[in-house]
Amino acid sequence: MTDTPGDAFTYDGGRVDPGETQNIRYGVSETYLGDPIKIPVTIVNGEHPGPTIFLSAAAHGDELNGIEVVREVAHEWDHSDLHGTLVCLPVLNVPGFIAQQRYLPIYDRDLNRSFPGDETSTSAKRIAARVFRNFIAPCDIGLDFHTSTRGRTNMLHVRADMEDEPVARVANAFASNVIIAGEGPEGTLRQEASNAGTPTITIEMGEAHRFQRDLIDEALSGVLSVFAEFGVRPAESVQWPGWRTVIGGWDEKTWLRADVGGLVEMHHDVGSLVYEGDRICTITNPFKTDSDVVEAPFTGLLVGTLENPLVYPGNPMCHLVKLDVRTRRALEHEQAADDRP
Repeated sequence: MTDTPGDAFTYDGGRVDPGETQNIRYGVSETYLGDPIKIPVTIVNGEHPGPTIFLSAAAHGDELNGIEVVREVAHEWDHSDLHGTLVCLPVLNVPGFIAQQRYLPIYDRDLNRSFPGDETSTSAKRIAARVFRNFIAPCDIGLDFHTSTRGRTNMLHVRADMEDEPVARVANAFASNVIIAGEGPEGTLRQEASNAGTPTITIEMGEAHRFQRDLIDEALSGVLSVFAEFGVRPAESVQWPGWRTVIGGWDEKTWLRADVGGLVEMHHDVGSLVYEGDRICTITNPFKTDSDVVEAPFTGLLVGTLENPLVYPGNPMCHLVKLDVRTRRALEHEQAADDRP
């Protein structure tokens, strides 16, 4: 790496030179009263050349864990030896964040199905277009943080198109135990950014409406590992999670859904290893006179589980992914080590 300075980062209305940091509120839309709707953006341009990486959170306004990850990277880490540029977008969906809800309150649109956006289309696509053009497309790598929707929780895992080699490199560098492979739905930030030449992964972590410190710290370790892989923090080293499973086709994962309505008692926590035939949860009526036992259809890992114990028939209760024998044994070994006094 040379000691020559990198390039300036430019966006509509501004410029951040090497060695500079800017905190800006960038206008993406307007309220019914014509007042500006602005998103917070921190741009840290290192003194040394390197990749430009965006970190984004709260595309769904009630998903808070990622906000703290992005804020800590932007404002608490030492960037004196930063090689490259960080574009930190802690709250993409400001209207949803203010309303404490998942979607944009404007016609209940999903911002994370609106990328890369369209300056002449719906409100959601106009917002997406301004964000994408100014702060996503100029980047070389992307990390997009999410949580489960309300009433459910996820263990920390990565979602990425593992058939796209540059995306797979980012996903592997993040050092999570679980990677769920796939392109992702059309209009998602990770798919559209990757298609536009910015390899991007989604990090799922925890539940909506709260900060979960253990998951935030785990995600920060993953960010540091990505920075090491791409030379952004040259003194750091890429991490290995100890064991990893990459989940591909639909035959390797399933959402277990309720066949009856009632109240759910979960018998395992998110992140648990369960074996084929294990009782995962039991659904009972208010009198506990009827019960429906839900068993694991295969041996696997509970990546996501229900937090709200009330279900209608068809409601998802847990997300189970298959583990091969080698991964299962590695996980069993790890859990046995954790249980030792």
